[in-house]
Amino acid sequence: MPQLARIFVMTRSHMQSGRGRSQGWTLAYEPGERQRLDPLMGWAGSGDTNAQVSLNFDSKEDAIAYAEANGIPYEVEEPKPVRIKAKVYADNFRFGRPENWTH
Repeated sequence: MPQLARIFVMTRSHMQSGRGRSQGWTLAYEPGERQRLDPLMGWAGSGDTNAQVSLNFDSKEDAIAYAEANGIPYEVEEPKPVRIKAKVYADNFRFGRPENWTH
């Protein structure tokens, strides 16, 4: 039985405040086997080479079409809406601010 693949939108980095790199869709395989420790070096690894595969697509439909054309079972994870709260520098000095501004 082929390995299950996930089709999803990559989440943005916590160091990122904008919406960059959040438009494309990614097809990535679920882990096929557990990782095990290498007895000599102690590194974690597995014999699952599909875990290294990650394909990027411009749209969800392209990713689904690729998975169906190649007989890959998949599940689609819809992205959560991104809410970006505008920050205003003047709010640091706003009257009635709940916490004190310190410097």
